[in-house]
Amino acid sequence: MDTFLPLRDDLRGRSAYGAPQLDVPVRLNTNENPYGPSPALAADLAAAVLDAAGELNRYPDRDATALRADLAAYLEHDLTGQQLTAQQIWAANGSNEILQQLLMAFAGAGRTAMGFEPSYTMHRLIALATQTAWIDGYREDDFSLDHDRVLADVTAAQPDVVFLTSPNNPTGTSLELSVIEAVYDAATGIVVVDEAYAEFARDGVPSALTLLPGRPRLVVTRTMSKAFSMAGLRVGYLAADPELVECLLLVRLPYHLSELTQAAARVAIRHAPDLLRTVGKLREERDRLVRELTALGCTVVPSDANFVLFGGLGDQTVTWQGLLDRGVLIRDVGLPGWLRVTAGTPEENDAFLAALAAVLKEELLKESQA
Repeated sequence: MDTFLPLRDDLRGRSAYGAPQLDVPVRLNTNENPYGPSPALAADLAAAVLDAAGELNRYPDRDATALRADLAAYLEHDLTGQQLTAQQIWAANGSNEILQQLLMAFAGAGRTAMGFEPSYTMHRLIALATQTAWIDGYREDDFSLDHDRVLADVTAAQPDVVFLTSPNNPTGTSLELSVIEAVYDAATGIVVVDEAYAEFARDGVPSALTLLPGRPRLVVTRTMSKAFSMAGLRVGYLAADPELVECLLLVRLPYHLSELTQAAARVAIRHAPDLLRTVGKLREERDRLVRELTALGCTVVPSDANFVLFGGLGDQTVTWQGLLDRGVLIRDVGLPGWLRVTAGTPEENDAFLAALAAVLKEELLKESQA
């Protein structure tokens, strides 16, 4: 972006984050849940909004106390014999605002944040926006994190904030809890485990929520955008030590979650059992994508998320465009030879696989004629 306005020098020449929003028959590029709210949930949402509408002349509960209590109760399904309190939960407008508040409170000018790319791009971009110096740690060629290498990176840099992602976006890979524990022990700053896709993990993959007791610098972030089919609601949240949550109150904007948002989120949590049934469907479709992509000759990264990263492509931009020409939009994440596809409905995935087979066949024919 070039402008005559007095923009910060470190923001000049940069582009805003965002995936293409194109009107095509099959959109599998933004990791949305393709299953919308059920009629029962939609009816309850309408009733909750109608009830809240009578109080819209008043400010909402700025601490979202009831919502935080509901989220604490929901998260306990990932725990064994542990309880979470509302004081350990914080909620905001999407997990991105949660991340921003964490960096505003614990990083900023003169401080550093570390991540291990390729990972969620917004970690680095929010660091930039908060004038936090970014340190890129080492990720293996297979996109895993080597225990010893990660510890060496964290120990040497001693960042004020460390970002770990499990499952990782865009690779779908999960972290062993032993890696998270070791990073926490080696770090002196805040350790953030981004679990935006945790509900989609395969059986037996544990959550970092189990590591919270006795670790006051550990943060686990989640979202209602994916498993809850509520990307349009914009609610993200975290679990951490109550003292850490109190620190975030220093940087949050007053009344940052509207009355309508809080009411709708609480309704969605009450419908969690029904909503999470779609997670099971998407896990099955994700695993089918892994099998079918492998059968097409692609290199596929095992995934614990609702998307699959696949490679072995000559020029991923050509493949991406070939799919788009056939009405299928997936994500080019900027990794040479790799593309990411969101697990959609069976029909959407069928359309994607058929289009990809045609594109790969066409590319192979062109190579043979060259």
